[in-house]
Amino acid sequence: MKTWWLGALLAMQAFAATAADAHGAARAGPAAAAAPAPTTVVVLGVDHAAQLVAERDQPALLEAFLDRAKPDAICIERTPDAYARGDFYEFTYEVQDVAVPFARRRGIELCPIDWEPPVEDQRLGFGMALDTPPELRPLKGMFGFLSFAAPSLQRELFHADDPAKLEKVAAWAATPAAKRKHDLPRRLYLYRTYLQAQRIAAAARAHPGGTIAVVIGEFHKHDIEAILADEAGIRVVQPSSLGRPDAGEIAAHDRPEYRAAIAVFNLLGVQSASGAVDFAFVGRALDAWEAEGASAQTRLLRTRLERLQGRIGREQAIARYRAVAAGAGASKFLWNGVKDAARVDSWFDPFGNLDVRRRALLEAAREAQAGGDAATAAGLLDECATGLSPRQQAQLRGYWQRDIAKP
Repeated sequence: MKTWWLGALLAMQAFAATAADAHGAARAGPAAAAAPAPTTVVVLGVDHAAQLVAERDQPALLEAFLDRAKPDAICIERTPDAYARGDFYEFTYEVQDVAVPFARRRGIELCPIDWEPPVEDQRLGFGMALDTPPELRPLKGMFGFLSFAAPSLQRELFHADDPAKLEKVAAWAATPAAKRKHDLPRRLYLYRTYLQAQRIAAAARAHPGGTIAVVIGEFHKHDIEAILADEAGIRVVQPSSLGRPDAGEIAAHDRPEYRAAIAVFNLLGVQSASGAVDFAFVGRALDAWEAEGASAQTRLLRTRLERLQGRIGREQAIARYRAVAAGAGASKFLWNGVKDAARVDSWFDPFGNLDVRRRALLEAAREAQAGGDAATAAGLLDECATGLSPRQQAQLRGYWQRDIAKP
């Protein structure tokens, strides 16, 4: 015997289906000829922040694609209330650093379409808040620093258009966990994606006959498209049908902050130790940035690039870092990805919130430590820590001991 609430849910489902059929029938009547053209919805599935490691998916290419799509609105992966606070997920580089600034420069409407469970429900289901990292982030796993394996370097803009490339996601979404108590992530994913689709549909209804571009994690793409497929007044098209921007378009949309992000992510973050860095791509980004004028930050990054490539020795690198620190003043990096300025780290770099002078000292200390000169390294680290808050100092020394000194 069904419980009352299951009966109510079934009744609601039947009502919704009947209402949809009635709506469709009404649209098919005499008034159908006067119906507006459908709204085009283009769902670009992304791998969050992979634009920073893959040249064929780079930030300027994403911006050039959005420009080519000529959208009336851009839907982004963030909840409406968080977006209203100017609060984004840490790792959605493509949202807060590409799509949102582009839309604001062009006067394009932004539609936040994500959903996430209330913090109380997160703690109930997972035992923690999902947006609060520990004082020292782990290198991997939950709250770990983001880095990419070698295959991501070959990713291209329209990777997610092919459903076959996301078969594992579809299979996971359709298969309950072996133990139902472990099934919460899948169930939340299904509910979340459904509500994302409904918010996209609402954005489409607000722009009849127009174009809606959606920039969202690729895991959601095909389920969203399937949900929207039978939505009246919506025409879903694949991003690849619009064509790939050419080299001229990419160059026209390149920006110093994109070049800075590529260099900082690959050279200063944990990506630098991953063994998966496209040094040619990073080098071109740094070359183009330096062409607009060298600075303390570009000299630091150039030194780090040449050291990682083995083109300069340890002592030369230390001397260069010391020179950068001496002349950096209070300069900061053009881009560092930091969300919480009270911390010393970022989502991809244990030391991401250091200014240029302190970062140069830290890199000199890293080289001295690796060369066996622990005393010099300790002195440089002390100099780096001076002026930081107690919390930042504790994190700085914690990461140093765990990730640099101890290994």
